[in-house]
Amino acid sequence: MKIMVTGGAGYIGSTVSELLLQRGHSVVIVDNLCHSRRQSVPDRAEFVECNIADRGRVESLFRYAMQEKAPFDGVIHFAALIEAGESMQKPEIYFRNNTASTLALLEAMLTCGPRRIVFSSTAAVYGEPEAVPIPESASLRPTNAYGESKLMVEQMLGWFHRIHGLRSAALRYFNVAGAAETEQGILRGEEHEPESHLIPLILDVALGRRQSIKVFGSDYPTHDGTCVRDYVHVSDLAEAHLLALGALEKDRAAGQRLIYNLGNGSGFTVLEVIEAARRVTGHPIPVEMCPRRAGDPAVLVASSERAIAELGWKPRYTQLDRIVKTAWTWHQTRHGVVAASAT
Repeated sequence: MKIMVTGGAGYIGSTVSELLLQRGHSVVIVDNLCHSRRQSVPDRAEFVECNIADRGRVESLFRYAMQEKAPFDGVIHFAALIEAGESMQKPEIYFRNNTASTLALLEAMLTCGPRRIVFSSTAAVYGEPEAVPIPESASLRPTNAYGESKLMVEQMLGWFHRIHGLRSAALRYFNVAGAAETEQGILRGEEHEPESHLIPLILDVALGRRQSIKVFGSDYPTHDGTCVRDYVHVSDLAEAHLLALGALEKDRAAGQRLIYNLGNGSGFTVLEVIEAARRVTGHPIPVEMCPRRAGDPAVLVASSERAIAELGWKPRYTQLDRIVKTAWTWHQTRHGVVAASAT
């Protein structure tokens, strides 16, 4: 298949693109490099620097592929802003970049592109869940603008399926972490500029790049007062995207939209993640307790039973220490540091 991967120069997008190439597919990455690195693009992928909000440019890519008798078979859509905290300070840029830009992409697909899309959604669409683990049928009540911007895309996909027959799979991620292990070593890992995700921030402390790790909130209704999150390894997540893309080819996808949670089904508090990093790195990792951030739910843990049953998804990285260890290996390589690890 020939697949367009939007945001394919990012952490998850580049990992998925590499897996697509390994499975024999053709990949065209579309990315504006606003929060990603050109060096992350896999060597065998074609790269186009473009903002998906530029509907005319995206349409030209679809048309050119058709003229060359090599049309796209589908789109995997990652391109978005992802910082929940920032979305509560600047909601307008999230609705512009995540929602409006996706509408431009969907309009281009309807005009001259493929009719299958796998969408990178988020567990933030659930807000404060009524019960955990969270099933896909749970109420959708985002507590931050980031989650709302993604939910609006899911709603658009529903209408586009109903009216235009567009097939879609919305994958609601929980916390993605770790680095992909390949025969060539660990080539890609999680890094953002500025960094705001927990595990990279913790590992920065172990590398001596930060003095301490800030923990936002110690009075949540959890056993140690800090937020609980579900961590899924990026390689397991990548596999789920390929399975979802394949499911959209099948007849059973013709009459329905596909929606799946992707997580490990086990939750860990922020302090438990820090303890895992201490075990893996052998570093004390000092903690600085801070007030809560607006829009952070207390507990987000997935029920991924639907993805396991319907897609045949089988996560391989189910232990938190193993997930952190892959991230630690990549961060040491990335920053040219030989750090002492726990044995």
